[in-house]
Amino acid sequence: MIHPHKNSFMLVDIVPVGEVPPQVKREASSALRNVYDYEVTVHDEQRVPEGAYDRSRDQYRAEQFIELVSRVGGGEKNIGVTAQDLYYRRRNYVFGLAYLNGDGSVISTNRLQTPTDGGISAKSAADVFTDRVRKEIVHEIGHTLGLEHCDDNRCVMSFSPTVREVDRKEETFCGSCSREFR
Repeated sequence: MIHPHKNSFMLVDIVPVGEVPPQVKREASSALRNVYDYEVTVHDEQRVPEGAYDRSRDQYRAEQFIELVSRVGGGEKNIGVTAQDLYYRRRNYVFGLAYLNGDGSVISTNRLQTPTDGGISAKSAADVFTDRVRKEIVHEIGHTLGLEHCDDNRCVMSFSPTVREVDRKEETFCGSCSREFR
């Protein structure tokens, strides 16, 4: 488990944006509790932010989800979870977005849902999806705590431009990233 400061209490509020299945909320909450040992709450579902949709891309602006989550979330750290397809600036898509040391972040389950993990494991599609959600929520909260991308491709903080990289990494931090919190 990672503790940002010894004997500190932190509350992370998960904010569902749009319809989010109960299992996704449960797994997100479980991953944050397991990795960070934080208190986790699940906020009431919020509507997708008006003006976030970019018709020319058929996607949603991730930063507008972060603004919503920061405004309505009740934690020291707040993370939106949505099924909408998100993008940020010139990137074709993002699995999630967070600002370093910020209080808001977001993950999208949209592109985490593929039939398999490309043969990396023998897990079912449902288990592969669950693992991806858990890794991405831990990753984005890591950014809000000041962690940048890690060069260790097994570390949860490694950059993942495709689901293949998400599947290769662990749900936990490498030794270097763990030491960032001590």
